[in-house]
Amino acid sequence: MDTPATFADFKLNKQLLTAVAEAGFTEPTPVQSQTIPLLLAGHDVLGIAQTGTGKTAAFGLPLLMKVKYAQGEHPRALILAPTRELAIQLEKHLKALATYTDLRIFAIYGGLGPKTQIETIKKGLDILIATPGRLMEIYLKGDLVLKNLTTLVLDEADKMMDMGFMPQIRRILEIIPRKRQNVLFSATMPERVTALSEEFLEFPMRVEVTPPAQPAQTVTQSLYEVPNLATKINLLEYLLHRDAQEMTRVMLFARTKENADEVARFLQRKAPVGEVRVIHGNKGQNARLNSMDAFKAGEVRYLVATDVAARGIDVPQVSHVINFDVPLIYDDYVHRIGRTGRARHTGAAITFANPAERQHIERIQALTKQEIPLLPIPEEVQITNTPFLESQQHARVLDEQRRREDPTFAGAFHEKKEWIKPGVTIDKRTGKPFEEGRKKSQKGAKKNPGKKGASAPGMKAIKSRPRRKSN
Repeated sequence: MDTPATFADFKLNKQLLTAVAEAGFTEPTPVQSQTIPLLLAGHDVLGIAQTGTGKTAAFGLPLLMKVKYAQGEHPRALILAPTRELAIQLEKHLKALATYTDLRIFAIYGGLGPKTQIETIKKGLDILIATPGRLMEIYLKGDLVLKNLTTLVLDEADKMMDMGFMPQIRRILEIIPRKRQNVLFSATMPERVTALSEEFLEFPMRVEVTPPAQPAQTVTQSLYEVPNLATKINLLEYLLHRDAQEMTRVMLFARTKENADEVARFLQRKAPVGEVRVIHGNKGQNARLNSMDAFKAGEVRYLVATDVAARGIDVPQVSHVINFDVPLIYDDYVHRIGRTGRARHTGAAITFANPAERQHIERIQALTKQEIPLLPIPEEVQITNTPFLESQQHARVLDEQRRREDPTFAGAFHEKKEWIKPGVTIDKRTGKPFEEGRKKSQKGAKKNPGKKGASAPGMKAIKSRPRRKSN
């Protein structure tokens, strides 16, 4: 089959072609060239494609062609997304492609009360975009009818698995019609996603535009081995100053909310007012949406985020991604750096790794089948001594990693247990082997106990009492 050179080669209707042209799409991306003809022909599709490859239009355009025009009250197509950010992004993209149609497209997600969403659903829908939890909540209330569904799309299936949505997805598969077209897209293909695809796809056509879990080729990667948190901050300050002209729009990823807040506070001290925002699970829905909109509009230069937002942002020209912390879920590395180098632009991804994170880097390199170039820390960067508590924390993490690989490994924190032998009972108060018949505590015991356990001073007092004379 010849590769379509233009969107007109797909035989899309005039309304969609006009919207595609206005959106600035000139020629199909590889995932669109392979996926759109298969979906238009009615096949189930299993797609392996990273974010930023154009997969939303790849399944969105055939879906809009199939649904065609507004009809009835209940949705005929369902798109499941793992996060509210992605659901909002999908709604925006599909509405843009459906500009010249009368199709009713709506996204439902948590973080907001369901009342307004239910009111919109009751007015009638053609395409429903939903997070699994909110979908089940409204369905169980009796305010959503799914019997007319003819198409199901699961987007970012690997993230669904990571977030524990498998039970909800199985329940959804039980309540929707069995006769339908299915589409599953995933940036990576771990075993759990493979099992899910086998569960609900029927003879799917496989579309794979890049090998599983490989970063986009348009992203330049680099790695710095950094001893501690303070040195990470020093290195970050140096890079932001050195490459200020190139770092026009930067996403920084931290593993925890606390680290994200700390990085944001540091940046706010250095950058002009308003150029820094932070998003994580403790931020309210409106604050997160406002921060993302400002970042997309170019009003915010630095966006600090935890992985909860890694897949919910579609900004074509993110210049740099900085992994302040190495992700513990290795697939998230691919998704993080997929925020840059999108839509055929080039980008850079920089990772900081402390000694406890070094092993994770090795696993990420094995997963992506790519070596991340290691760069020396510039001489201008101050390397601080690692505080005792942070050093102890690194040692404990390394011990845990070694112990998982070798259960017999004792570790650096085992001294107190070395003398414990099988069959020996330990006295919790003294920390020594318990001896039968011995007092629990010898604290305060007298060296010369008197008669029947009484103390010597007690016996002297008894002897000094005057004796009664007998009659």
